[in-house]
Amino acid sequence: MSFTEILHRDLSPQPGSSTHSPARVGTGCAHGTFGELLQGSLQQDNDHFLVTLPIQRCSRAMFTPDTSSDQITVSPGHKLKSRELVQKLVDYFGHSFGGHLSIESDLPEGKGMASSSADLVATARAFESALGHDIPTEVILELLRTIEPTDGVMYPEFVTFFHRKVELVRRLGFPSRIKVVAIDEGGQIDTIEYNQRHRVFTDQECAEYAELLQTLETAILGNDLALLGRVTTRSAILNQKRNPKRHLDLMIEIGKQTGALGVVVAHSGPCLGLMFPDEPGQQEQIEQARCALAKLTGDVFIVESLDACTEPARPSIPPETSDASTGGCSLDLNQSSACAGA
Repeated sequence: MSFTEILHRDLSPQPGSSTHSPARVGTGCAHGTFGELLQGSLQQDNDHFLVTLPIQRCSRAMFTPDTSSDQITVSPGHKLKSRELVQKLVDYFGHSFGGHLSIESDLPEGKGMASSSADLVATARAFESALGHDIPTEVILELLRTIEPTDGVMYPEFVTFFHRKVELVRRLGFPSRIKVVAIDEGGQIDTIEYNQRHRVFTDQECAEYAELLQTLETAILGNDLALLGRVTTRSAILNQKRNPKRHLDLMIEIGKQTGALGVVVAHSGPCLGLMFPDEPGQQEQIEQARCALAKLTGDVFIVESLDACTEPARPSIPPETSDASTGGCSLDLNQSSACAGA
């Protein structure tokens, strides 16, 4: 059982009470998102929220404890937030060991695809795997809250999430699978810097976002992809005053020509895309959209959303650590294939 499934159980030791030292490699994985279906605020500069679009790409982490050291190291070396989380987990549970954290990801950094959040959640799962017991979701949220604004990728399904508060609003389940034909307009945006920008939402904007959120949650729960697409397109348009996309108008027009559900954007990143039902009958329209977008930029890529039928793959564990917990997701630090789920 992964920590995302134990909201009503607490099998972990209390802070400062544990004397157990892990002796095995821990592994974990967390999916990313393609931007957000909707992102805004419900109350001026408070209650900033987003609705996730979980995708079949992920970050994978492997934590190798070292009981002879109290130092935490990480590779790649710039993954300092993940190293910080390991140290916070060690301190929280009263341990004194060190270790090495390795991270590999299918998610590009600074593109609004929750790469940092996925790294952090994968790290937490690798740590709990090494300890051999579950860590309650509330503990993970508490520690993430001290590091940075975080997407709701600790939950495998679509969720409404207060990303600045790092707090769940509502779990929404899965609509039918969606395929996104996307482009990257270039550049990178830092999550912390973006969320520190002081651009207060007006009362009128907050009222519209509240209405859009209610409509979107209804669309997801009712599997109404057409309605979902209308909301995401409106959210993309509203976000132009905060993180403008220079190709948005053309993207909307191409979407109309190819019968797309709508446009979805990374509200805090440079990526945007057209959504289609992931069905055999949609392949011609998807190819038309891909060809049209290729004329805008050479960087066209396709991602698929998670759905209720997505089967998580098992990690590839070195033979000497084959008894390690799987962390609930695909892991192979020697390959870069996409992760099936979280």
